[in-house]
Amino acid sequence: MVFKRLLGSLGVGGPAVDTALDPVSAVPGGTLSGQVHLKGGNADFTVDHITLELIARVEAEHEHGKSEGAIAFERFTVGGGFRLAEGEHRTLPFAITLPWETPVTELHGQPLGIVLGVRTELGVAGARDKGDLDPLTVRPLPAQEAVLEALGQLGFGFKSADLELGRIRGTGQQLPFYQEVELTPPPTFAHQANEIEVTFLAGPAGVEVVIEADKRGGLFSEGHDTLGHHTISHCDVPHLDWNKEVDAWIHLLLDHRATPGHPVPHPDKDGHGHGGGHRSGPGMGTVAAAGAAGLAVGVVGGLVAAEVVDEVGDFFEGDDEDEAEDVGDDEA
Repeated sequence: MVFKRLLGSLGVGGPAVDTALDPVSAVPGGTLSGQVHLKGGNADFTVDHITLELIARVEAEHEHGKSEGAIAFERFTVGGGFRLAEGEHRTLPFAITLPWETPVTELHGQPLGIVLGVRTELGVAGARDKGDLDPLTVRPLPAQEAVLEALGQLGFGFKSADLELGRIRGTGQQLPFYQEVELTPPPTFAHQANEIEVTFLAGPAGVEVVIEADKRGGLFSEGHDTLGHHTISHCDVPHLDWNKEVDAWIHLLLDHRATPGHPVPHPDKDGHGHGGGHRSGPGMGTVAAAGAAGLAVGVVGGLVAAEVVDEVGDFFEGDDEDEAEDVGDDEA
């Protein structure tokens, strides 16, 4: 999809910029390529810079509840320092490397409800203008796909996915937010857990997998959250029995050896974190429950809820720098 926007900071007659991403979806840590198309205005202009921003829609917890907004988590300068003549058409190809922790937006072509975008900033004559967003599609790495497929084979059903502003204690997390994939347990685990949430933190060597379970209480105990942490090497992915591996993770997580814990909320601007568990109910990432076979057959199952489709459309068609609710700008 290509979006066009006249440079508002320069008024009528300024240059126009279109950004087109190549249709092949990228992977975390992989290459995203495309072209920036420029059309000169009614005079010559000096283009100081062309910058691409990676934007994500995230949820933030605070003392008043939850809010959602856009956060820029990476910037790339892909051109600049040239004269754009009156009426000139110029195309600048680019290839950028996505951060390893870039969230996954789809599984086997089925959207997860995660909203990512690429926003183009054009700097001309000392003024800057941020154009509209191109939606960004990111598919999982083999390690991420292997874990999700195994969970599906074990009977877990997809419930939702979202992005949470915050950090997870004891991990190598780099971005100021993390992705949660929320799953419903199969009957074999339903008596032990209400749900589990999976977070992937990818890096050059492998993927950290954080699994959190909302454990049910027993006759003489209250329910609580437990965390499991595992590291996968990229080169080991083809050689493991993932059903057996992930099944062992889940049993370890739900037996008495698992240690209660929770991700650490990210401090707000005053430096004060808001503690407590972080059970993330249905938000902008909510998707209809998949049922036990959803992930197992290679799809997230069910249909994307109508409210998710509406919000994704609103984000890309109606987003404006002055209108969007930005979250955590100081962390971008």
